[in-house]
Amino acid sequence: MTDTLQKFMFDDATVRGELVELNATWKQVLTHHNYPLPVQNLLGELTCAAALLCANLKFDGSMIMQIHGEGAIKLLVVECDNQLQVRAMAKLAENAHIADNASLSELVNANGHGRFVITLDPNNKVPGQQAYQGIVPLEGDSIAAVIENYMKQSEQLDTKLWLASDSEVSRGMLLQRLPCHGGSATHATHDEELSQAESAEQAWTRACLLGNTLKRDELLSASTATLLHRLFWEETLRIFEPQDITFSCSCSREKVGNMLVMLGKEEVTEAVNSLGKLDINCDFCGKPYSFDAVDCTQLFLSPEIKINPEVDRTH
Repeated sequence: MTDTLQKFMFDDATVRGELVELNATWKQVLTHHNYPLPVQNLLGELTCAAALLCANLKFDGSMIMQIHGEGAIKLLVVECDNQLQVRAMAKLAENAHIADNASLSELVNANGHGRFVITLDPNNKVPGQQAYQGIVPLEGDSIAAVIENYMKQSEQLDTKLWLASDSEVSRGMLLQRLPCHGGSATHATHDEELSQAESAEQAWTRACLLGNTLKRDELLSASTATLLHRLFWEETLRIFEPQDITFSCSCSREKVGNMLVMLGKEEVTEAVNSLGKLDINCDFCGKPYSFDAVDCTQLFLSPEIKINPEVDRTH
């Protein structure tokens, strides 16, 4: 089993699809965390969804998916770039008690104030350019439904997702209806365009019906090749070369220092005076960063952090 994303397309070019399998990458996400089972499953599903959507990014940069909750889960975050490098984490409410059968709504949206956020962040932004961010209310009783609703409302794209995750593997499938470009080049008549649109609608409906036969246990256990055959054996598909997915964290000492600066000099000084030093572990990869009193003083000497990012004091 490998960490891959497999793209495919129906031969009439009306529907595209992807299957993703996260094995080592998913285990790396879980290495430094002991999330309760429902949190683990939700984070795994969101991680798969991010990889599926990032496979078609048209720029050099990353997509960040966030679910801001108001219950036991305060935050789910997944970041994936156009090279399919992924990292993910969850933040829970202090002393949260989570039942094994807790639902998404119970954990993040009990009072209807949860939010879903997608950020598209190019690496080489021109001066003044900001990352694009879409924020919508959390609508749906599953990760798949939340993203499907977002894609329909914000991107005007019919999208269907099937997602599943456990402690060993996280997997998902995406189907997306492609825009119909029927005919200006061939001077199609109005009736011909209506016929093409009807045919495309039927193809989308059929693809979704076939996708809906996929069960959670099957998604988690069957190989990508097996799933493609079982689901679409009567269809003519174009299968593309699979793409590798890896875990990668972009944390650095400089970024942690910037975070401390954002907290403010008074709060940081008070904390380091009380504790002697600040030991901070990256929420994504667990890498430790230590800041003593001298380090914290340097942070506020000028707008630029005056710390050698290669030096990590551990004493």
